[in-house]
Amino acid sequence: MPAKLQLSFSNAVPKGNVTTICLIGQNGEIISHLEKDVAAHLIGVMATAQFTGKFGKSLLIYNDKNSYLLVGTGDNLTAGIEAEKLGGKVFLALSQTASKSGWLPDHKLDEIILADFCLGANLASYYFDSYFTEKDKDKDKVTVHLCMGSKELDAKSTVLTDRQALADGVFLARDLVFEPANKLYPVEFANRCLALARLGLEVEILDEADMERLGMGALLGVGQGSRRESRMVVMNWRGGEDEAPFALVGKGVTFDTGGISLKPAKGMEDMKWDMGGAAAVAGAMCAIAGRKLDKNIVGVIGLVENMPDGNAQRPGDVVTAMSGKTIEVINTDAEGRLVLADALHYTETRFLPQAMVNLATLTGAIIGALGKEYGGLFTNSDDLGSQLESAGKETAEGVWRMPMGPSYDRMLKSHIADMKNIGGPYGGAITAACFLARFVKSTPWAHLDIAGKAWSDSATDIVPKGGTGYGVRMLNRLIDNWQGASLSEKGQQSDD
Repeated sequence: MPAKLQLSFSNAVPKGNVTTICLIGQNGEIISHLEKDVAAHLIGVMATAQFTGKFGKSLLIYNDKNSYLLVGTGDNLTAGIEAEKLGGKVFLALSQTASKSGWLPDHKLDEIILADFCLGANLASYYFDSYFTEKDKDKDKVTVHLCMGSKELDAKSTVLTDRQALADGVFLARDLVFEPANKLYPVEFANRCLALARLGLEVEILDEADMERLGMGALLGVGQGSRRESRMVVMNWRGGEDEAPFALVGKGVTFDTGGISLKPAKGMEDMKWDMGGAAAVAGAMCAIAGRKLDKNIVGVIGLVENMPDGNAQRPGDVVTAMSGKTIEVINTDAEGRLVLADALHYTETRFLPQAMVNLATLTGAIIGALGKEYGGLFTNSDDLGSQLESAGKETAEGVWRMPMGPSYDRMLKSHIADMKNIGGPYGGAITAACFLARFVKSTPWAHLDIAGKAWSDSATDIVPKGGTGYGVRMLNRLIDNWQGASLSEKGQQSDD
């Protein structure tokens, strides 16, 4: 989906109807460089309007034929999420002006803050309009002209191209989540991943025959009720030396009816975004390749559609996962963990990764526990967990560590197979994580339950209503800062 933001770089004042963007620090300090008479006029208006430069607050004023958008930066604007949010606020304010064009004069921002400002404006500009036959005129492209002064920053600057690659990954993830299930089904999703080979990714697609030969009975059992064939996609980025890769694994249920354990009709249309974990992995791999990271990363996604036809998996069926473990399917709506069971085992045994992180819109229970403020974090490694928490804070894609342990794991005990696919009526997000842990042998691993984060009911400064792209920037930050991890004994699960 093309962004609705256009950036231009110049030291010349742009022609035409352009609003001047004035950055105002705490207590009314004008950060942008302006002519003295203009600055004096703005100071007077700010005093009258009691505009103090509080972060994110804006004020549109006019002076003769010129317009000025005053935007507060607060005290000591910093790089990262604060600068991104400021960029988002400026974009949104400009989009409400008649000109839809803004001019940021020379200023006191360093290149990192400015690059993050641009990233935030870019993220705020996202709008999914693929299926409107009449385009919304209020969603026209907004132009921001940046005066660089003496700063060596332009459209080809490394920091800006890095931020653009991140935005591209987020936009891909959002696009995938927004797409309806009749347009985005497993084979089509796989084809869109295949297109990422243009960035230098090695993309491999496993069809149903390939997965059957590998013994992926858990994943294939989920998709057997659909006329849409299942797929597994492997995306490999070889940017580092001869070292084990960092692995990302995603659940990709392109539509989830619940199968024979049919969901209620109300809200079922939302189940098109039950592939949010796979979308995050695809977006993260897009950004990683676009940024040309000097590390080895592999992304694996399992793609299925969960439908209730005459060949569908039944409650009470027993399937055999690739690991050889047997699973009694108590509820066919607990299908994502079956997909991930084979995807995790396949990733660990084939690639021997130094660490694995899987993402999945796995349970409604995590929303009951955390609302829509955090993704649920479950891990067998304290080191990996703490690094994920830090990456989440730095990118405003927060995670909250949840407990695991043998008492929860025992709830999965089956009387006819190695395990059931659900536990008891309580702690559903935790028992789901314990189920996944049974398919990880010795690798530092984290499971992110993002059921409350892949889709948003309301917009924020840089995240639209709808598909959020949650996880793309957090995963990139995690990999940027990765220090390795040791396997913690605290998170280990019993197979009893």
